[in-house]
Amino acid sequence: MIGIYGLGGIGMTTIITALRNKISNQFPSISFLTNVSEESIKDSDILKLQQQLIDDTLAIRGQLTLKNIHEGVKGIKDRLSSKRVLVFLDDIDDSRQLEHLVGKHSWFGHGSRIIITSRKKYLLTAHGVDCMYEVDKLNKEEALQLVCSYAFKQLFPGKGYEDLSNQVVRYVDGLPLALNVLGSLLFRKGVKAWKSELKKLEEVPNMEITNVLEISYDGLDDMHKRIFLDIACFLKGSDVEATTTVLDGFGFNAESGINALVDRCFISISKEVIKMHDLLSQMGKEIVYKECPSKPGERSRLLRYMEVYRVLTRNTVRL
Repeated sequence: MIGIYGLGGIGMTTIITALRNKISNQFPSISFLTNVSEESIKDSDILKLQQQLIDDTLAIRGQLTLKNIHEGVKGIKDRLSSKRVLVFLDDIDDSRQLEHLVGKHSWFGHGSRIIITSRKKYLLTAHGVDCMYEVDKLNKEEALQLVCSYAFKQLFPGKGYEDLSNQVVRYVDGLPLALNVLGSLLFRKGVKAWKSELKKLEEVPNMEITNVLEISYDGLDDMHKRIFLDIACFLKGSDVEATTTVLDGFGFNAESGINALVDRCFISISKEVIKMHDLLSQMGKEIVYKECPSKPGERSRLLRYMEVYRVLTRNTVRL
């Protein structure tokens, strides 16, 4: 079993789709299960995925009709334990999905490959995958080529758009989803429209990008959400030890919370410094702003100097 993990929008689905196209002819039986997190909310949803897995990998569709998930587990083990299969599970977000779809290596025949993507590294670790691969963001050259492929239908900027294209690359910081969204948005737009969109993005994040990132945020518990917002708003780029001290001072179990955010790809730690993608940081600030757009004193955190000054001098802070 191989686990692939990373931030939402980093391109995991694109990677395994390309992998399927490259190696599928090496396996007699293949199943590609997409959007597993969305398609397995209830037991009946997991049952449908079990049925699809069996139907995809058996020579004749409909050989076995499953009635419940326990029967599904038995059916997968009985029918596929002697078959060499290639199975992709895209976007796993709960251990039950793994337990009922690809529970053990012995469920599948010798030489099988099970490839799993998830935004939650700890699920892959707990399931005992054989190796894991973290999808990194694109470098500047790759990012520029990707955004240009959408904005100009070529791998380099149009004449007069060189600086603007590089501004997009710096803003997006290597996230493929955002490069896709913004490149498509700016396709056939003039220089004035590019400048206007970039100016807007400094204040208001693109909702199509934010909606994808917020899926992971919504899955956090309350304490981890609060720690995430504190890091996004104030502590990004801080020393781990100093951050832990600050968070512990507010009654958090900081070490546990930081580890949870690392496992969910919200932050990384490099040379004892907390790193967070710029778009995640911007999303966190936008979440705080939306708590009460018209009354800064009603928000959980204050980010701008003038807002802090006005709230304190007018005594409008929320207690």
